[in-house]
Amino acid sequence: MKIAVCVKQVPDSWAEKKMGADGLLDRASVDSVLNDLDEYAVEEALKLVEAHSPTNEAGEGSGHTITLICMGPEKATEAVRKALSMGADDAIVITDPALAGSDALATSLVLAKAIKDGGFDLVICGTESTDARMSVIPAMLAERLGFAQLTFAGSLKLEGSNISIARQTEFGIEQMSAPMPAVISVVEKINEPRYPSFKGIMAAKKKTITTKSLADLGIDSQSAWSKVNDSALRPPRGAGVKIVDEGEAGKKLVEFLRERKLV
Repeated sequence: MKIAVCVKQVPDSWAEKKMGADGLLDRASVDSVLNDLDEYAVEEALKLVEAHSPTNEAGEGSGHTITLICMGPEKATEAVRKALSMGADDAIVITDPALAGSDALATSLVLAKAIKDGGFDLVICGTESTDARMSVIPAMLAERLGFAQLTFAGSLKLEGSNISIARQTEFGIEQMSAPMPAVISVVEKINEPRYPSFKGIMAAKKKTITTKSLADLGIDSQSAWSKVNDSALRPPRGAGVKIVDEGEAGKKLVEFLRERKLV
């Protein structure tokens, strides 16, 4: 079984983010890390391989492989190394100047082509990236690849060539299953990502990261289908209204709420 896990390098969640004059997120001024929601996808792929590997926990000799697929700048390899240190086998990083500022449509097109060329049986993604918070890439990949789509998985089980999940929704849990190939997105509650061991960190330095351009994938120069024309910082919070209780505080409070049509 060949598993592809889509990962992304994103600005640190705790960093203050700003838009540049070109309408793109300023990534140079903040630290970049592996999207933490993708770590759950990597962990679930590792658990699948371990559960279906009769030889050892690393999956050596089992015939199962885990390949990381990432689209981003050249320094995205730094984030990919962390996922490799968790236990993934190798990685493909698609990097090209023409991809700067790509939106979800362009991103899904490029990722789908890399996945299709790799002949993968299963694609696992996190629910979303912490820099965009769109949660649409898994569905777009399934559509472009013609794979079954199983999203927001809170648990996952592989039985032969069928994959089943417990899908978490706002209305409760849905049981879903489909034959592979399939695209799955996993929620944070599905597992607890492992910390890379020293052995894993050292091993990751020797693992193969294949860098590809748009030309290598046979894709013409690809640009975003949407563009940010203008942006502005969120205005600072204004001073609140302070009501001093001098016997009429309740009345003043009601008037304040009525002015804002809250009562």
